[in-house]
Amino acid sequence: MYCKKCGSQIPEASAFCPNCGSQTGANVQNSASAPAGNTPSATSTTPPPAYTVPPVPNMYAQQPTAPEPKKKKKKGCLVVFLIVLALFVLLFIGIMFLSPSDTPDDSKLPAGADTATSQATQNPSTGSVTIEPQVLFDSNSIKVTATSLDEDGFFGADINVTVENNSAKNITVQANSCSVNGVMVETIFSSDVAAGKKANDSITLSSVDLKAANITTIKDIEFVLHIFDSDSYDAIADSDTIKITTSADSNYVQTYDDSGFLAYEDSTVKIVVKKLNSSDSFWGSDVYLYIENKSDKNITVQASDVSINGFMVDPAFSCEVNTGKRAFDTITFFESDLEKNGITDITEIELKFHIFDTNSWNDIKDTEIIAIKF
Repeated sequence: MYCKKCGSQIPEASAFCPNCGSQTGANVQNSASAPAGNTPSATSTTPPPAYTVPPVPNMYAQQPTAPEPKKKKKKGCLVVFLIVLALFVLLFIGIMFLSPSDTPDDSKLPAGADTATSQATQNPSTGSVTIEPQVLFDSNSIKVTATSLDEDGFFGADINVTVENNSAKNITVQANSCSVNGVMVETIFSSDVAAGKKANDSITLSSVDLKAANITTIKDIEFVLHIFDSDSYDAIADSDTIKITTSADSNYVQTYDDSGFLAYEDSTVKIVVKKLNSSDSFWGSDVYLYIENKSDKNITVQASDVSINGFMVDPAFSCEVNTGKRAFDTITFFESDLEKNGITDITEIELKFHIFDTNSWNDIKDTEIIAIKF
């Protein structure tokens, strides 16, 4: 006999299906087999109450599960990162490109400064310039070619180059000792090229240095390429001085603003203090210098035994100037040093200049103490 509801096989005398509990219709109240005390009356028309067996759940049946809540994407960290990145970019742009007219100028000229009108204002731009494609270096199975000049790069003027590494080593190419129109200019360039590969890159001439020297027309560019093994850092080659001449008018002459307080001069070097400024400084306060190398050696100028208003401080300053070149640089005093010594107004600076040969590190000159009043 089979259950009419679930189809399970059940015993013939069962009134209920043992699987689902449904009634089968069989009469289990057999008077012949019922105990004597429990036999219902013959005249009784009311059947005994039926007892329904509850259905037995199938433990092995797949139970429905509640859907897992969707995980929220962690957008917060990304947003914070983008905000911080944007702040750094804005800060860098402000440092690199903010003109003096955009912020209050608190510059102070040194006492006794030569305030004659500078010839540097006579450097009008002659318009956009270009360069001819030219091979800058070709040795040790490495070739570097200048392809073009972009004066409107993000960080300054870009000399676009192609580096071909036909050697068996991974190499890094950098540009050092750069000057533009006779003024030392920092470069941004470090190109990694794997063995047997090529790379298109740019040698960037710092817009900050070009502006400080009032270079409005790029005429002559000089620099040295330094090439080394990217893996071992062993030097591979240093080029001779590379010279690039742009399409600027050959009669164009760069002039230089050497006005200010003459701090030191002899047959080898001239050092002029131009001004003291805090509003344009990121770190604290800057003393602006003009340095001219009149010697036949590449020199480095540093400051030692420095004090401000009688308090010893340790500024940041080291300026390399190639032979026959000039530099506009700054001695930077950190805000932490000024605050530690309770200095709110710089009135006097004393220092010595230490001058040495950049290549041999041999000392050239240590000046006497120089007092600069503002």
